[in-house]
Amino acid sequence: MVRVGPDRSSTTHRPNGLRPKRSQSGDRDPQLGITKAGNIYLRTLLVECANHVLGPHWRDSTLRQWGLHLASRGGKQSRNRAIVAVACKLAVLLHRIWVTQEPYIPFYAVAA
Repeated sequence: MVRVGPDRSSTTHRPNGLRPKRSQSGDRDPQLGITKAGNIYLRTLLVECANHVLGPHWRDSTLRQWGLHLASRGGKQSRNRAIVAVACKLAVLLHRIWVTQEPYIPFYAVAA
C-alpha cells in the first residue's frame, strides 16, 4: 500500500514528489523541476497515466481539455509541465474517488 497522507485530497501530490523544487534567494525564485521525493513507482505511474490522458487516443474529459490547454500555452517545456500538472490533478482525483467512493464523471462541471 502506498502512503498518501490524511483525508485531504488537495495535498496528495506533495509526498509523491510531484511538486516543484524551491531554491529561493532574495528576489530570485527560479522555476525548477519536480522534487522526485517519495515513491518512484507511484510517481512514474501517475506521469505515464498523464501522458496517456494527453495522448491522441484518450476519451475527451475536463482533465484532458485542461491539460491540452496548458500544453498549448507555448514554450519548450509546456508539454512536460502540462504532463506533470495533469499527474498532480490525477493523484488528487484518484484519492478523492478512493475516499468518497463516488463514480468518476469525465465532465464534472457540466454534470453539476
